[in-house]
Amino acid sequence: MYQKLHGSVFDSCKSAVDLSITFLGTMCLWSGIMQIAKKTTLIHKLTKILKPIMKILFPDIKQEDVAYQEISMNMVANILGLGNAATPLGLKAMKTMQKNNPNKERLTNSMAMFIIINTASIQIIPTTVIAIRSSLGSNNPTSIIIPVWIATIGAAIAGVIGAKILMKKY
Repeated sequence: MYQKLHGSVFDSCKSAVDLSITFLGTMCLWSGIMQIAKKTTLIHKLTKILKPIMKILFPDIKQEDVAYQEISMNMVANILGLGNAATPLGLKAMKTMQKNNPNKERLTNSMAMFIIINTASIQIIPTTVIAIRSSLGSNNPTSIIIPVWIATIGAAIAGVIGAKILMKKY
């Protein structure tokens, strides 16, 4: 019995390290791709599509602001299912917004809204979840696409409505 326990502990550690290395490699790959895309017109075109939504969600951030571009890139990465690339972009956007925050002890409305949008993470193709399901031997790893759409869109709508109500109240 102890041999099985001992073996499973080390097998779990090995699996955790393998998964971490895989995710690190994936994060580096997609972060690099997003940096290349940032220097092309692709990001500009995608952020232009997001412009009407950005005006509603972030009315106090001007289109010329660095934070606007960083938030847009984060949203594009999430929509494309590149969650591993979205994380560093999201951290960078929050850091920029915090720099511009007059009260460092409180979140601005834009920061709170960004957390909600980033957490909901609406995705066209949830590549990370599909990759995990595939690596664990799922017979149909893509079967979660429609439920992910429903869950993330529902979460985003509920979060945005709740935030807009609370922003008016506080």
